[in-house]
Amino acid sequence: MKKILITQSNYIPWKGYFESIDMVDEFIIYDEMQYTRRDWRNRNIIKTSNVPLWLTIPVKSKGNYFQKINKIQVANNQWASKHWKSIETNYKNTEYWHLLASFIKGLFERANEMTYLSEINFFFISQICDLLGINTSFKRSNDFELADEKTTRLVKICLDTNATDYYTGPAAKKYINVNEFDKFGINVHFHNYSGYPIYDQPHPPFEHHVSIIDSILCMGPYLGKILGRQS
Repeated sequence: MKKILITQSNYIPWKGYFESIDMVDEFIIYDEMQYTRRDWRNRNIIKTSNVPLWLTIPVKSKGNYFQKINKIQVANNQWASKHWKSIETNYKNTEYWHLLASFIKGLFERANEMTYLSEINFFFISQICDLLGINTSFKRSNDFELADEKTTRLVKICLDTNATDYYTGPAAKKYINVNEFDKFGINVHFHNYSGYPIYDQPHPPFEHHVSIIDSILCMGPYLGKILGRQS
């Protein structure tokens, strides 16, 4: 039995993204897909004393709307220090700030030297996985020969990795043809993101769909606790 997850990279994604990675044996970063503007690829949310704040990496997307995610370049190198300052301003009084602040600041300093959005996303995701104790192996979609049709492409990756179980988010129900997976005996699992616990965020009201940065600074660097699986 082998479980895999295939999905696009996101910028410092939320806890549900990391739970999905933790549930599988292998995570394929699907950045051969077309870049989408105003999406999670280059931005995410943190809490502030006013409204939720979008942290957005500026990218060179003008005129490049059909480029693949892994071809998108960062537009300038001021974004990292701005994002770090926003996190510092809004989370410096959280329970785990003194434990994790230098680690998180170091991630932004290193990411600021990178050119491609996909490279930055992979760096944050892999480093945070290490912090959370997630041992899932990583591959990139460009390691595979990709088919043209969307579902066929996913099925072929499953076959190429000898996967028996394919995990994906609930939104995939709109476009995945499960019958194509059934033909090859591959089980499809649509992740249910409900049931996460509410914790003490620095700026109420509570919001689940924020960056994992919020969760680890408020709850600590232990995924089970963040997801409410263990005390």
